[in-house]
Amino acid sequence: MRAHTGSRAVALCLIAVLTFLPPAIGQQASKDAARPVWMMPPWRANGEAWRQLFENPLAWVETRKHIQVIGCADHNLNRQFTDSELRKWLPLLQQWGIKFGLEVGAIKEWGPTGEQAFAVGSKMWDRFEALGGKISALAMDEPLCCTRQSLKKPDAYAIEQTARFVQLVHQKYPDVSIGDVEPYPFLSRTELLAFVDGVNARLKSAGVRGLDFLRLDVDWNHFTIGNSILPGNWPDVHKLEQECRQRLVRFSLIYWDADYDRMKQLSLADDSSWYIGIMRQGADYAFVDGSPDEYVVESWVDAPSRSIPDSEPWTFTRSVLDFCKKYVERKPH
Repeated sequence: MRAHTGSRAVALCLIAVLTFLPPAIGQQASKDAARPVWMMPPWRANGEAWRQLFENPLAWVETRKHIQVIGCADHNLNRQFTDSELRKWLPLLQQWGIKFGLEVGAIKEWGPTGEQAFAVGSKMWDRFEALGGKISALAMDEPLCCTRQSLKKPDAYAIEQTARFVQLVHQKYPDVSIGDVEPYPFLSRTELLAFVDGVNARLKSAGVRGLDFLRLDVDWNHFTIGNSILPGNWPDVHKLEQECRQRLVRFSLIYWDADYDRMKQLSLADDSSWYIGIMRQGADYAFVDGSPDEYVVESWVDAPSRSIPDSEPWTFTRSVLDFCKKYVERKPH
């Protein structure tokens, strides 16, 4: 996936017994759709993290009450599971009252143009929808970053090809929302806004709806070490949030443990590190009055080691549950 962070993806796996669960468990009666939460657990071999979740559905009932979207990378979901598996599992998401989101490539080395990336991606998306997975949203995995880092092309190329990709998505999947995921502070606030404005201007000229959201992957470890090459801070991120809203673009923020890899190098990382990391980020951004339109709790650092149960400390679902209660559902001050 991302060149600067490594692979971060997920897949889905449910068991047929869920079909017979009572509505109180299989469905969620009330959720705050105004500021949706995406849950994207760590990816491991053969979708281990997701298998923990969906082979033990009673172990994370409470967490399901607080999330609106389950997200995963399309290529991992596509290669890990058979049609018979997905045909059983994907329709159950609707019974849970949870939407289905995907991270997708829009400009990649394997798909350097919008048309090429769309041709590859749409085959997977059609497969998922044919098997009962109604796609709600597509998050493009760093087209601007990839254009600069991998393709070594100018930003104008990224704007043109991203706009073309979005146009193709809207033509075939008009009800699906689509947005961009980019890294910060690798890309500055000014650069990110210029990209959003460029893509939206190109889409407007084609008579196509603009980007629905900008999702920020903040490597806040740089804030701790005081990186002068990649300057950034939470107040600057908050400014970006406000400027996105001025453009009628939802501001989406990924919450993750940015210092996990460094802690691992120091032999200080364990499952509690993930929990502490996302709660720290939640506090830091709330401290500057940050309040994103979408929260994305996502791990691509192979932690924590367990997804369930949400009744025990340090599991992934417990981290999502506690994060939602503390930061998403907090009362305005």
